[in-house]
Amino acid sequence: MTMESDDSSQPGREKRTATIQSVSLAARFLEILANAEGPLTLGAVARRADAGSSTAHRYMQSLVKEGLAAQDSGTGMYDLGPAALSIGIAALRRIEPVDIAARHMKNLASVSSASGGVAIWTERGPTVVRWYRSAVFSISSVGLGDVLPLDNSACGLVFQAFLPASRIEHARALQPDQFRGRPPSQERLAEIRASGRAELNSHLLPDVTGRAVAILDAQAEIACVMTTVTNLGQSESAEERNRLFDYALMAARESGTPILSAQR
Repeated sequence: MTMESDDSSQPGREKRTATIQSVSLAARFLEILANAEGPLTLGAVARRADAGSSTAHRYMQSLVKEGLAAQDSGTGMYDLGPAALSIGIAALRRIEPVDIAARHMKNLASVSSASGGVAIWTERGPTVVRWYRSAVFSISSVGLGDVLPLDNSACGLVFQAFLPASRIEHARALQPDQFRGRPPSQERLAEIRASGRAELNSHLLPDVTGRAVAILDAQAEIACVMTTVTNLGQSESAEERNRLFDYALMAARESGTPILSAQR
């Protein structure tokens, strides 16, 4: 039974179901366009939707009419339309990477030997705006509202890799002398920028390791950093050492922001 026959012969519950099915199918076509590597032919759209050519044509033309899809007049290929792009941009504006990262960090701390949190950039440097204690006993002097060192913390190194040098130098001048360390080389910053991650061992306290991962925004600029502190005296498996990066990947995917190579 086609959706059209449902609409005409069985009003009521079946008609409402058909309407919902129509929306679901239209959403499937939009998702195909969104996930495509570029414009698609009608045949490619139909194959990816597992639909007939006539069904695909009917839906695509309806989406074009509403501005949700666009068809090139020369090639006949389909792509996302201006209305779909506007909806996507509006959705991105409503996404708060810090809140998403914090939720995943809280989940990480509940199953990890590491305490951790989320830091944002302020004029004084990396500032902790969320902090969660480890599910097991650990010693950590980091707390909510703390400003972290630029050169002696993994979090500080990640921010340095993604922010303009002028902003870094302004914050460095405001940080206390005991925070001072040797600024990282340009080669080190390039490595962190490429991977999105940093790790330091026994940098502030003996037998303590810090890890950090950048979370980007929709413009591929750093929005916040997910960071952990672990006692080196506690044995860690390879899976535990990589948990921060796994959770950062989940946060990036949920927020729809760029995924760095370290998070793939």
